[in-house]
Amino acid sequence: MTMTLQFLGAAEEVTGSCHLLTVNDKQVLLDCGLIQGSKADAMRNYQAFRFEPSQIDAVILSHAHIDHSGRIPQLVKSGFKGPIYTHKASAELCAIMLKDAAMLQQRDTERLNKKRLKKGLEPLQALFDEQDVEQTIQQFKPLNYGESIEVLPQLTLQLSDAGHILGSAIVELWISEIGTRKKIVFSGDLGREGMPILDDPEIIKTADLVLMESTYGNRLHRSWQQTIDELEQIFAAAISGSQGNILLPAFSVGRAQELLYLFHLYAKQWDLSRWRICLDSPMAIEATKVYINNYPVMDDDFKRFTRQHPGEHPLLSNVEFIQSTEQSMELNEINQGLIIIAGSGMCNGGRIRCHLEHNLWRPECDVIICGYQAISTPGRMLVDGADYLTIRGKPVKVAAKLHTVGGLSAHADQAELIHWYQQFDNVPPLILVHGEQQVQQDLLAAIQASFAQPAAMLAAKQGDKLDLSALPELVWLGE
Repeated sequence: MTMTLQFLGAAEEVTGSCHLLTVNDKQVLLDCGLIQGSKADAMRNYQAFRFEPSQIDAVILSHAHIDHSGRIPQLVKSGFKGPIYTHKASAELCAIMLKDAAMLQQRDTERLNKKRLKKGLEPLQALFDEQDVEQTIQQFKPLNYGESIEVLPQLTLQLSDAGHILGSAIVELWISEIGTRKKIVFSGDLGREGMPILDDPEIIKTADLVLMESTYGNRLHRSWQQTIDELEQIFAAAISGSQGNILLPAFSVGRAQELLYLFHLYAKQWDLSRWRICLDSPMAIEATKVYINNYPVMDDDFKRFTRQHPGEHPLLSNVEFIQSTEQSMELNEINQGLIIIAGSGMCNGGRIRCHLEHNLWRPECDVIICGYQAISTPGRMLVDGADYLTIRGKPVKVAAKLHTVGGLSAHADQAELIHWYQQFDNVPPLILVHGEQQVQQDLLAAIQASFAQPAAMLAAKQGDKLDLSALPELVWLGE
């Protein structure tokens, strides 16, 4: 029996999650995400897949974030006709996020082609369009947590709550052959214990192989209480100055909803009544409605919070929805008193770019970075201390006060990743994915130090192919 696993994305990098599972003559993808980061990184999405899309039998999607789901419409456009298994809420979020991604693809490709034509280069086609997204949505097969389903005759799937965003899942896979059964556990993106809104990541007890994300594998987050105190101090200082605006670049799914919830819970304590809170992201607005409608899969506090306000949406009561481009542009005429939550979370697109252009150079303004910033993104440049940011081809001086609030991260930190892995009964072999190279090496060293007899473990490299029939030994094959 042939059983292999090949790592084709998010290998020694954070974006573009994609892993190819082969069982005899059948092929299944774990995630199929968009590569994000620099312009050079984004251009890699135009490269052909390293497999034949029409030969893929199924896709298993861990969650809706674009770096995990964003190339599925491109896969469909290229001939994939099989089912896409994911949690019900992830399917709902993908219907929103992939449509937005198609619009951005069309816009960005038109801009890119203008430059290419001036250089005498052939124009590019958009990776996918709205018709491709519509077809993709038809291929989703929504699941609930704990529901077991046969993906292939010899492959069984179950999803468990990863606690990262709504619908995020730990993927459990059982591969059966005569006389033996192998269990693969793919963490997807793991959340943190005690996160607002979401349940904690589920503990999995058995596996023959674990694929674990490592985004923050060399960092320890601040506690939730320290994070709440830090935000209160930022708002108090901004209020005392009262001369500028506060910008929060935020991922439209996950971070935006978490911020809205915190703003509601701490509105009085943080004296937010003196501010106009604007959610300037049509996608985040739609995603927030999905969150509210799926409250039964949230943590007990959010369930209780929602049930106490039947027929209302208290999460949205002190927030203005900014839908149109014209409304968004009008905010840039206001010099003070605004809290603007806008995408993208890494400042590499979306409406936040325009708000940064109008506020970043003003020392009386504040910018709160509250999520992971990939290498080469504008958000990462800000975190790393850039003096200027290029926006629409022009340098904008960084004079606003910059705050990096790591405690709001939706990713588990080093201690939380180690703790999750330590709960397996049998110390299974471990492959790290979805992390930068040095971060992964630091995490591996920390994990090995935490076990008297650690299992085989390493970080996957792009194109690596693992022979699953050799487990618990990690035996690598040529491509």
